Amino acid sequence: MPDALLQALATPGLGWMMFTIGAAGLVRGFTGFGTAMIFVPVGSQFLPIPDVVFLMAATGIFSTAALAPQAWRQCDKAEVSTLALAAALTVPVGLWVMSQLEAVTLRWIASGVIGLTLTAVITGWRWHGRLGLRGRLAIGGSAGTIGGMTGLTGPVVIVFYLANARDVRTVRANTIIFLAMLDIVIVANILLGGLAGPSTLWLVVLLSIPYLVTTLVGKALFDPSLERLYRIASYAVIATAVISGLPILE
Repeated sequence: MPDALLQALATPGLGWMMFTIGAAGLVRGFTGFGTAMIFVPVGSQFLPIPDVVFLMAATGIFSTAALAPQAWRQCDKAEVSTLALAAALTVPVGLWVMSQLEAVTLRWIASGVIGLTLTAVITGWRWHGRLGLRGRLAIGGSAGTIGGMTGLTGPVVIVFYLANARDVRTVRANTIIFLAMLDIVIVANILLGGLAGPSTLWLVVLLSIPYLVTTLVGKALFDPSLERLYRIASYAVIATAVISGLPILE
């Protein structure tokens, strides 16, 4: 058995992380988002932030294989491409900021981003203005910066779609494809920068197995008529994860 695999199997908290990412897969299958908001608070208790960011992006690529074909047919390709282009340009900025800050600071930032996003979603906040090309570029760029810095690729675009009342299928599809594109960019930047070692790559494989299985289950169970039930369950899981990951509780 490779030494790197043995190191991955000996990772502290591996069982908790596998359980957490399994729950995150269900939520991702239901809604198209939520993985990072569930996993980052838990994973950052056991792993360095660079590893958490890489794990989120790499496992996201694995799971997208199950969701992307249908989502690609349903998404607004022009809008998703604009968001993804802007995000791709700012991911390196987020990775640089991550390298400059202490882990505890990054965990507080992640908790704050998740908390604000969850509050906006639960309260039904809506912005009634109009977003043109510049607005979409700003949103994509913000998602890339925050995603590179914390692994939280979804919150900015989730709040963006709160401002745009649309068919739930289109929103879900846009989110899936955008996050897939952003995950690829983050993984490429981290690999090119030499920030992920062999044991981290094996950890991706170990976590991708339960994540892919539960994502497929969530996709199979997805029913637009049960959207409210999915949202309540997702909010509860996300809130539990972020509370458990607060540095003040350690």
